Amino acid sequence: MKFIVFSAIMNYISTYSLRMIAENIQNIGEKLKNACIMAGRKPSDVQLIAVSKTFGTDAITLAINAGILEFGENYVQELIEKRNALIDRNILWHFIGHLQSNKVKYLAEWIHMIHSVDSEGLAVEIEKRAAKAGRTIDILIEVNTSEEATKFGIRPNHAIELVKAVSRFDHLNVKGLMTIGPFTDIVDESRAAFRLLRSIFNEVNNNGIGKHPMEILSMGMSHDYAAAIAEGSTMVRIGTAIFGSRTSQSN
Repeated sequence: MKFIVFSAIMNYISTYSLRMIAENIQNIGEKLKNACIMAGRKPSDVQLIAVSKTFGTDAITLAINAGILEFGENYVQELIEKRNALIDRNILWHFIGHLQSNKVKYLAEWIHMIHSVDSEGLAVEIEKRAAKAGRTIDILIEVNTSEEATKFGIRPNHAIELVKAVSRFDHLNVKGLMTIGPFTDIVDESRAAFRLLRSIFNEVNNNGIGKHPMEILSMGMSHDYAAAIAEGSTMVRIGTAIFGSRTSQSN
């Protein structure tokens, strides 16, 4: 009897959480719009990527029904499974987690964008696999602007050097830069990290580094998107504010 009651409660919680997704998307849309207005920017300047890691296809489908078509995932196997399950949906998949070179081959034929290129070695592998697949892959250079040991990303003082190196490849399109803000509630610290990424972005574009001007500053998540937008973000990666906390996977 206790198990039946527990199962009923968990099913109710899952159903309730799923029903909240559409409302959450509407709410975050309004908040992003307000953040843009406060920063003196147009809402259309900032693109939303829904981060669906650990959430199942039912949650993603509800987000699609609410108008989201671009999703970010952190783990290759999880992304492949979701992509296969939702192959008939018009989804643009972004890989936003740390990517090992030996996993590139699983993504190269269809991934829309890789946000986390942080070494020339990884770029070489993506180039090789993209050439084999007969396509050009859009990438972002990940920069560890807070220089925290627990984070991936190239150090800020080596970022431009990596942009130059990667720009020579024929099957990679360096669209911009990405960073993860510091794990802090102090807004000034977050803004400083985002400001640093923007300064690197501006230096690349102002000095004609690379094959073409970069367009994307991917920075800002559920807890710090307002600070990121104030510092020029053009792409935010929102997970918790859309899907809720990641205590379990919904299938």
